[in-house]
Amino acid sequence: MTDLPFRPFPDDAAVREIGQRLLDRSLPRADWTHEAHLGAATWLVRERPDLDLDAQIAAIISSYNLAVGGVNDADSGYHDTITRTYLAGVRAHVATRDPDEPLADSVNALLASPAGRRDWPLRFYSRDLLLSAAARRAFVEPDLAPLPRPC
Repeated sequence: MTDLPFRPFPDDAAVREIGQRLLDRSLPRADWTHEAHLGAATWLVRERPDLDLDAQIAAIISSYNLAVGGVNDADSGYHDTITRTYLAGVRAHVATRDPDEPLADSVNALLASPAGRRDWPLRFYSRDLLLSAAARRAFVEPDLAPLPRPC
Protein backbone atom coordinates (compact mmCIF):
# COMPACT_ATOMS: atom_id res chain seq x y z
CA MET A 1 0.00 0.00 0.00
CA THR A 2 1.27 3.47 -0.88
CA ASP A 3 0.90 6.71 1.03
CA LEU A 4 1.36 8.77 -2.13
CA PRO A 5 -1.47 11.17 -2.99
CA PHE A 6 -1.66 9.54 -6.44
CA ARG A 7 -1.49 6.10 -8.00
CA PRO A 8 1.96 5.79 -9.64
CA PHE A 9 2.44 4.00 -12.94
CA PRO A 10 4.37 0.73 -12.48
CA ASP A 11 6.11 0.85 -15.86
CA ASP A 12 6.21 2.41 -19.33
CA ALA A 13 3.84 -0.19 -20.77
CA ALA A 14 1.10 0.87 -18.35
CA VAL A 15 1.41 4.51 -19.47
CA ARG A 16 1.42 3.57 -23.15
CA GLU A 17 -1.62 1.35 -22.67
CA ILE A 18 -3.62 4.21 -21.15
CA GLY A 19 -2.65 6.49 -24.04
CA GLN A 20 -3.38 3.96 -26.75
CA ARG A 21 -6.69 2.96 -25.19
CA LEU A 22 -7.66 6.63 -25.03
CA LEU A 23 -6.94 6.96 -28.75
CA ASP A 24 -8.80 3.80 -29.73
CA ARG A 25 -11.60 4.58 -27.24
CA SER A 26 -11.29 1.22 -25.48
CA LEU A 27 -10.24 2.53 -22.04
CA PRO A 28 -12.94 1.74 -19.47
CA ARG A 29 -14.52 4.94 -18.18
CA ALA A 30 -13.56 4.04 -14.60
CA ASP A 31 -9.89 3.99 -15.65
CA TRP A 32 -10.00 7.59 -17.00
CA THR A 33 -8.61 9.00 -13.75
CA HIS A 34 -6.58 12.14 -13.09
CA GLU A 35 -3.44 10.01 -13.26
CA ALA A 36 -4.58 8.54 -16.58
CA HIS A 37 -5.20 12.02 -18.00
CA LEU A 38 -1.66 13.12 -17.16
CA GLY A 39 -0.11 9.80 -18.19
CA ALA A 40 -1.85 9.91 -21.56
CA ALA A 41 -0.89 13.55 -22.07
CA THR A 42 2.76 12.82 -21.28
CA TRP A 43 2.77 9.86 -23.66
CA LEU A 44 1.17 11.95 -26.38
CA VAL A 45 3.70 14.77 -25.94
CA ARG A 46 6.72 12.47 -25.75
CA GLU A 47 5.89 9.66 -28.14
CA ARG A 48 3.23 10.84 -30.59
CA PRO A 49 4.77 13.72 -32.56
CA ASP A 50 2.58 12.59 -35.48
CA LEU A 51 -0.42 14.08 -33.66
CA ASP A 52 -1.01 17.84 -33.63
CA LEU A 53 -2.26 18.03 -30.06
CA ASP A 54 -3.21 21.69 -30.28
CA ALA A 55 -5.54 20.85 -33.17
CA GLN A 56 -6.63 17.35 -32.10
CA ILE A 57 -6.81 17.09 -28.31
CA ALA A 58 -10.41 18.31 -28.07
CA ALA A 59 -11.59 15.74 -30.61
CA ILE A 60 -9.53 12.95 -29.02
CA ILE A 61 -11.01 13.44 -25.56
CA SER A 62 -14.51 14.41 -26.67
CA SER A 63 -14.85 11.35 -28.91
CA TYR A 64 -13.53 9.14 -26.11
CA ASN A 65 -16.12 10.62 -23.71
CA LEU A 66 -18.93 9.84 -26.14
CA ALA A 67 -17.62 6.33 -26.80
CA VAL A 68 -17.84 5.46 -23.10
CA GLY A 69 -21.34 6.86 -22.69
CA GLY A 70 -20.44 10.35 -21.52
CA VAL A 71 -21.53 13.70 -22.84
CA ASN A 72 -19.72 16.90 -23.74
CA ASP A 73 -21.94 19.81 -22.77
CA ALA A 74 -21.86 23.01 -20.71
CA ASP A 75 -21.83 21.03 -17.46
CA SER A 76 -19.77 17.89 -18.01
CA GLY A 77 -17.37 16.07 -20.26
CA TYR A 78 -14.53 17.70 -22.14
CA HIS A 79 -13.22 20.92 -20.59
CA ASP A 80 -11.02 22.81 -23.04
CA THR A 81 -9.36 25.23 -20.64
CA ILE A 82 -8.46 22.62 -18.03
CA THR A 83 -7.16 20.26 -20.73
CA ARG A 84 -5.00 22.93 -22.36
CA THR A 85 -3.73 24.15 -18.99
CA TYR A 86 -2.55 20.67 -18.07
CA LEU A 87 -1.14 20.21 -21.58
CA ALA A 88 0.96 23.36 -21.02
CA GLY A 89 2.14 21.89 -17.71
CA VAL A 90 2.98 18.54 -19.30
CA ARG A 91 4.94 20.21 -22.09
CA ALA A 92 6.88 22.34 -19.58
CA HIS A 93 7.57 19.25 -17.46
CA VAL A 94 8.72 17.14 -20.42
CA ALA A 95 11.04 19.95 -21.55
CA THR A 96 12.91 19.76 -18.23
CA ARG A 97 13.37 15.98 -18.20
CA ASP A 98 16.00 13.75 -19.77
CA PRO A 99 14.46 12.51 -23.04
CA ASP A 100 15.88 9.05 -22.29
CA GLU A 101 14.19 8.87 -18.89
CA PRO A 102 11.69 6.02 -18.66
CA LEU A 103 8.19 7.23 -19.50
CA ALA A 104 6.68 6.01 -16.22
CA ASP A 105 9.38 7.80 -14.21
CA SER A 106 8.59 11.05 -16.02
CA VAL A 107 4.84 10.68 -15.46
CA ASN A 108 5.30 9.75 -11.80
CA ALA A 109 7.59 12.77 -11.29
CA LEU A 110 4.92 14.97 -12.87
CA LEU A 111 2.23 13.49 -10.63
CA ALA A 112 4.42 14.13 -7.57
CA SER A 113 5.05 17.74 -8.60
CA PRO A 114 2.81 20.78 -8.07
CA ALA A 115 1.75 20.54 -11.76
CA GLY A 116 0.37 17.06 -11.09
CA ARG A 117 -2.07 18.22 -8.43
CA ARG A 118 -5.78 18.25 -9.16
CA ASP A 119 -6.04 21.90 -8.09
CA TRP A 120 -3.01 23.07 -10.10
CA PRO A 121 -5.05 25.07 -12.67
CA LEU A 122 -6.26 27.29 -9.82
CA ARG A 123 -2.77 28.80 -9.69
CA PHE A 124 -3.62 30.47 -12.98
CA TYR A 125 -7.40 30.85 -12.90
CA SER A 126 -9.97 32.10 -10.47
CA ARG A 127 -12.41 29.32 -9.63
CA ASP A 128 -15.35 31.19 -11.23
CA LEU A 129 -13.56 31.66 -14.53
CA LEU A 130 -12.13 28.12 -14.66
CA LEU A 131 -15.48 26.51 -13.90
CA SER A 132 -17.46 28.68 -16.31
CA ALA A 133 -19.28 27.24 -19.30
CA ALA A 134 -17.19 29.50 -21.56
CA ALA A 135 -13.95 27.94 -20.22
CA ARG A 136 -15.36 24.46 -20.73
CA ARG A 137 -16.31 25.15 -24.36
CA ALA A 138 -13.12 26.94 -25.44
CA PHE A 139 -9.76 27.93 -24.03
CA VAL A 140 -9.79 31.15 -22.05
CA GLU A 141 -6.68 33.02 -21.00
CA PRO A 142 -5.76 32.84 -17.30
CA ASP A 143 -6.84 35.68 -15.07
CA LEU A 144 -4.33 35.16 -12.22
CA ALA A 145 -0.97 34.21 -13.75
CA PRO A 146 0.42 33.17 -17.14
CA LEU A 147 0.62 29.49 -17.96
CA PRO A 148 4.05 27.84 -17.98
CA ARG A 149 5.88 27.57 -21.27
CA PRO A 150 8.42 24.91 -22.21
CA CYS A 151 11.99 26.16 -21.77
